[in-house]
Amino acid sequence: MNLETVLDKLRNKTGLRTHSGKVQPGDVFVALAGTRVDGAYFIDEAVNRGASVVIHGHGAAVTPRRGVDFLSVDDPAKTLGRLCLAAFGTEARLPKIIGVTGTNGKTTTAHLLHHLLSANGFSTGLIGTVRYAWAGKEYASSMTTPDCLALHELVGRMSRDGVEYLVMEISSHALDQDRIAGLPVEVGVFSNLTQDHLDYHRDMESYFAAKARLFWGEDQQCARGVVNMDDSFGSRLRRGRPDLVGYGIETSDAQLHGQILSAGTWGMHLGMSWEGRTWELRTRLVGRHNAYNLLACQGAGLLLGLDPGRLACLAEAAGAPGRLERVPNARGLDIFIDYAHTPDALEKVSMALKTMGFSRLITVFGCGGDRDASKRPLMGQAVARHADVAVLTSDNPRTENPESILDQVQPGLASVRRLIREVDRRKAIGLAIECMQPGDALLIAGKGHEDYQIIGTQKCHFSDFEVVREYLQ
Repeated sequence: MNLETVLDKLRNKTGLRTHSGKVQPGDVFVALAGTRVDGAYFIDEAVNRGASVVIHGHGAAVTPRRGVDFLSVDDPAKTLGRLCLAAFGTEARLPKIIGVTGTNGKTTTAHLLHHLLSANGFSTGLIGTVRYAWAGKEYASSMTTPDCLALHELVGRMSRDGVEYLVMEISSHALDQDRIAGLPVEVGVFSNLTQDHLDYHRDMESYFAAKARLFWGEDQQCARGVVNMDDSFGSRLRRGRPDLVGYGIETSDAQLHGQILSAGTWGMHLGMSWEGRTWELRTRLVGRHNAYNLLACQGAGLLLGLDPGRLACLAEAAGAPGRLERVPNARGLDIFIDYAHTPDALEKVSMALKTMGFSRLITVFGCGGDRDASKRPLMGQAVARHADVAVLTSDNPRTENPESILDQVQPGLASVRRLIREVDRRKAIGLAIECMQPGDALLIAGKGHEDYQIIGTQKCHFSDFEVVREYLQ
């Protein structure tokens, strides 16, 4: 059996699986080389459950079985992308995909792009960290970029519902694992690169190499792209591929140049220039980091053919849930919740609040367990540089000792004016609210839109928003 024959089977509604435990009689099973366990180890289970075709990498040990076809391929992960197009009926029609990657700003930029395209009359889908949404449908996100099979299934549903443009956050894990195989990206967007996920990528160069696959990769390269020229890694991307469009505030090399004309608690007034044209935009979003997010969004819009006049709708864009989101309350306290969970993100969101003229900044934060431990003191340093009061607490401790995580963060907080240490996140938020005085701002960082906390291996319901409201009542 060859690949074309398998594709024909899938076009005729044969099932496609990558999880041996989900195989049904007659299905096609693809044995992927996972990050922890090689799918080739589960070929026998897939066959015993009725797989009619098994696709595997070269060198996999297989035992011939009557009625089962085995097909060896160079790269099962890339082959899966092609199979998915046949299985979900999207070979002939796919939405135009805008892929957003980078360490910080992906979610806000993706939501801004979704707003921009929807407001201009296009049927637009969204796949990202917070939600999957299209054509009146909305689902909570299970991960930033789903696995290849689940992603193609989502895209197939969107395609059948008439989605014209799909805005998708693309994580470094997704690029490294070929989760977007088979899905051509029309416009790639790069926000920035700062320390994160080094438990997976090991070092910054490996992390950058994964992100760069969206712009330089042979298989995943976007047709066009916009990159942040004020970020050193963004500049590297453009040096390696001069047709990419650069945006920025500081550098003179950016084709799309932005300027913060004024800013305050009300938002920002921005000025832009592009190919001899200039325009302005007032936004409710605050902070220099959001100026970059808006520039990235506008750059992608321009590459998609939108005239600068059609970018004005961004004045009404609210950004993304849990991204420097104010918690309304009857007491008039200035309380903000943000997803910041990297040193750079904490630095940027803290600076945004400090420049808004508050008397003091109180910051509640923690670090996730079973993740890159080297960034923990760096996160403490980022908070100490700006916060008047730091409240150190748990994030998602997972299987690590929560107090041990706090011990590793605390050296970075040596210079903070006042430190409150409380491992229980609920109590920590309460203590922070009790500290507030008129004119203060409270930042609760790390979880943003998430409504859970992972303690041990248990996922427990926990929402920073709900806890704040409980204390204020």
